[in-house]
Amino acid sequence: METAKTDDTVKVHYTGKFEDGTVFDSSEGRDPLEFTLGKRMVIPGFEEAALGMSPGEKKTVNIPAEEAYGPRREEMVMEVARSSMPPEIEPEVGQILQVGSSQDQMLQVVVTEVTEESVVLDANHPLAGMDLVFEIELLEIVEPGSASA
Repeated sequence: METAKTDDTVKVHYTGKFEDGTVFDSSEGRDPLEFTLGKRMVIPGFEEAALGMSPGEKKTVNIPAEEAYGPRREEMVMEVARSSMPPEIEPEVGQILQVGSSQDQMLQVVVTEVTEESVVLDANHPLAGMDLVFEIELLEIVEPGSASA
């Protein structure tokens, strides 16, 4: 039976949960997720779980934070003066903003605290520092990689 290998393009259905069973994401009711193994298109633990699966196979995997979105890093949290915010933005806790970084790239941040004088912005991925559980079903190997001849 054919199994998924590095460079294969695969389609999977998945459900992502926190350790307490709360679902944070799922492909249920949507198109399956399509990605190429070995291309870092998904988190490392998810990719590792899909390797070696056969079409029709289902599995549940526990993915530690280090193999998911990485550890939460406090240096990714910054406090900025409210006066340095654009005047058209009225910051609110939970709001997602795009900010320019020193490399002229945009960075997504979440407002975590607002005071009269300052705003705290968190650039960590919302799932950073969390261990995750994924139920994965490999639907098909869409395109075998060049090594699968």
